[in-house]
Parts: sequence; structure tokens; C-alpha cells
Amino acid sequence: MAQELKVKIKKLVPEAIIPKYANTGDAGLDLVATKREWKIDYYKYNTGISVEIPEGYVGLVFPRSSIYKKGLRLANSVGVIDSGYRGEIKAIFEYDDFDTCTPYEVGERIAQLIILPYPKVTFEEVDSLSNSIRSYGGFGSTGK
Repeated sequence: MAQELKVKIKKLVPEAIIPKYANTGDAGLDLVATKREWKIDYYKYNTGISVEIPEGYVGLVFPRSSIYKKGLRLANSVGVIDSGYRGEIKAIFEYDDFDTCTPYEVGERIAQLIILPYPKVTFEEVDSLSNSIRSYGGFGSTGK
């Protein structure tokens, strides 16, 4: 069983839902929409919550797997919530065809939040890198 991490959360509106896991063993906590705003080529959703992610951790906002049924895509693919951010968690979903997309409704689960630790990275500039099986193969280089 994973170690429990305490994260402070604030409801910004009374109807906000504290994120929770849908099932035992899930990695993502479900984010629920409290407001939807339509723009020319996207929908913006508010969740009505803000969080205080501990230093050394990052919050990642992923689309739900049900997104394929909606004709939508999370505009930034994965949202990054740094430990210093205290604003509302929001999600923007783009679509290609307004007539065929089915937007999420207010009150529906719209995305998933995963909070993970990350290492502090220091780069060391070198003249060469070690060889690997993949070496310098680029996009698609592992396929046949």
C-alpha cells in the first residue's frame, strides 16, 4: 500500500467536490466541474478548488479515459500544478467539430489529478553520452 500524503485543499465555491478516488487502487483523483464556459473553439471548466501541494511534489491533471467518447481533448495534454500555485484548478478542452462533440456537464467528473514526488535535477554538461540500444534513434525508432 502506498504511503498517504496529506494535501491541504480549499473549496472556492460551496458546490465544489473534494477530489476522490473512484476505486481502490486508482492513481487519479477525480476532478468535478463546478462551472463551464464556452468559447469559440474550446470549453473552460472550473473545479472550484485550490490545493497546497507540498514542496517536492507536483500535481498532474490528466484527461479521463471517457474523453474519447466526447470528441474533446485536454488543451495542454497534461496540466502541471507546481507546489507554489494556489489558484483554482481549471481545465480547458478543445474540440475539432462543435456539432459532434459532447461537452462535460457541470457536476460531471472531467479530469484526474495525480500528485507525485519529483527529483530536483542538476544538469552536468559533458562532451559525450554513453551508448544505449536506442542510441540516436528518433521518433518511431523503436517500432518495426
